[in-house]
Amino acid sequence: MFLKRAAALTAAFLMIIHLCGCGAEKEQESMVFAMDTVMTMRLYGGDEELMKSLESRIKELEGLFSVTDEGSEIYELNHTGSAELSDDTMDLVARGLELCRTTGGALDLTVYPIVRAWGFTTGEYRVPNEDELRELLKTCDHEKINISGSMVSIDEGMELDLGAVAKGYTADVLTAMVKEAGVKSALLDLGGNISLIGEKPGGGSWGVGVRDPFSEENIGVLRLSDCMAVTSGSYERNFEQNGRVYHHIIDPDTGMPADSGLASVTIIGEEGTLCDGLSTALFVMGLEDGLDLWRRMDDFEAVFVTDEGEIFITEGLEGSFDSEHSYEVCRR
Repeated sequence: MFLKRAAALTAAFLMIIHLCGCGAEKEQESMVFAMDTVMTMRLYGGDEELMKSLESRIKELEGLFSVTDEGSEIYELNHTGSAELSDDTMDLVARGLELCRTTGGALDLTVYPIVRAWGFTTGEYRVPNEDELRELLKTCDHEKINISGSMVSIDEGMELDLGAVAKGYTADVLTAMVKEAGVKSALLDLGGNISLIGEKPGGGSWGVGVRDPFSEENIGVLRLSDCMAVTSGSYERNFEQNGRVYHHIIDPDTGMPADSGLASVTIIGEEGTLCDGLSTALFVMGLEDGLDLWRRMDDFEAVFVTDEGEIFITEGLEGSFDSEHSYEVCRR
């Protein structure tokens, strides 16, 4: 089971607008259920063997990264305290830990026991008491993940979950395969982790709708090509108890659902792993700290929607974001 599964498997966090085009290449489409979500791949070019290879690679990566599959490397690590990891798993762990450090721990790969205590992995929702959270927080610390060559070990009580970056990494792997095969136009939707390869068929940018966190509508459309886009939002998975709504994005510092003033964050960049991890981390960090990180880095852009419905976009998206709503452009 993966941490960032979709609330409804048929609904993506980012909606693709105007998919059709008048390109000459034959369209191929495949739908795969993996990593707790529905993944859709549309290729304009390539052949059936390429599509089969993509499907097989998805299943291979799922088998390595799953926290519930008894045959996975992560399951072995979590249940024995150590494991020798394959190149893919080690690569993802290394990238994930780099993002943990970059975000000051707003992203933490060891938060899984806390997420499970809230019932977000099982659907058996509950509010843990303060003593329970205090004990669980002792096991949440990405800095205690020990790496020696291909061996990884964790302290007793800790559990590693790559769900915050696994779909992004998978998007990176599949995108490289599609491009290496010479396909010039493709759309990969891995449960809301969007990879846009080239332009849409017939030319021009793809239209990516950014969902309104407070309705089923879109707040706007991003005109994008040859990039990744990932959204994290409080609407994805939540429950209500005693008049209060609790969502699934946990703040590793408190063990509580992040109370950052944000309702959703969309990250756009060239690397899926980065976009995936940052969409969670910036949601936890909040608008101001998220913008501070964006100003220190130069490899992503973002759309923020606050709890009050305010919309902020970073300056790299100016001219690419169409919306009937008012929004503010944030500058470096």
